Amino acid sequence: MDMEALMAQAADLQNKVAAAQEQLAQTKIKGIATGGACIVEMTGKYDVLKITIRPDVLSQGADAVADVVLSAMKDAKTKADETIDQVMGDATAGVQMPM
Repeated sequence: MDMEALMAQAADLQNKVAAAQEQLAQTKIKGIATGGACIVEMTGKYDVLKITIRPDVLSQGADAVADVVLSAMKDAKTKADETIDQVMGDATAGVQMPM
């Protein structure tokens, strides 16, 4: 592979990765805890957009609120990680690495 082709391939990969990052920034992911007791909405870049807590959970005290928020955050992060793997994998698929 000549240097010009390698540079073109690198530029193409850079453009695909930038587009994938923009897609992730626009992607909304919901983490849900305890049957909807708490819903955390974040982007594919881990920016938290919204946290919704059911009113009945609020009456259970601070520990219960903390537990459902933490659970929903973990669920959202897991889903975001999976989305990131998929989107970035698609962006870099088929790129031949020089040997």
